[in-house]
Amino acid sequence: MDFNRAFFLKKEDRKPRWIVIDAQDKVLGRMATEIADVLRGKHKPTYTPHQDAGDYVVVINAQEVKLTGNKWKGKIYDRYTGWMGGYKTMTAEEMMAKHPTQIIELAVKRMLPKSKLGRAMIKKLKVYLTSEHPHKAQVL
Repeated sequence: MDFNRAFFLKKEDRKPRWIVIDAQDKVLGRMATEIADVLRGKHKPTYTPHQDAGDYVVVINAQEVKLTGNKWKGKIYDRYTGWMGGYKTMTAEEMMAKHPTQIIELAVKRMLPKSKLGRAMIKKLKVYLTSEHPHKAQVL
């Protein structure tokens, strides 16, 4: 390697792996930062900010994730439908009852870049409620 040149990862040189993370009794925010770093590729020495150098992540046992403090009742997830009066809010407790995997997906998605690159990275995240998942062949 020539030390007078910058290193840029080429698309054909990336070798993504599949990583399984068990969410049982893990704090949501701390786990989400780990996942976001793996999706971006920051855990590798070949990290390049403008390339998708990350790995695939499979999260199992999503229904057993922990929130600290009073966040089950105090944390608000909001969205806007685009219509008048379309502002919808939901607590973390209600979100876990209706869309349990979406809590982890939203936490990770909001930590990724807001661009085409971030949208490509979030597609590499797979979240499952129990320990069963269809990606056993990919995970080594």
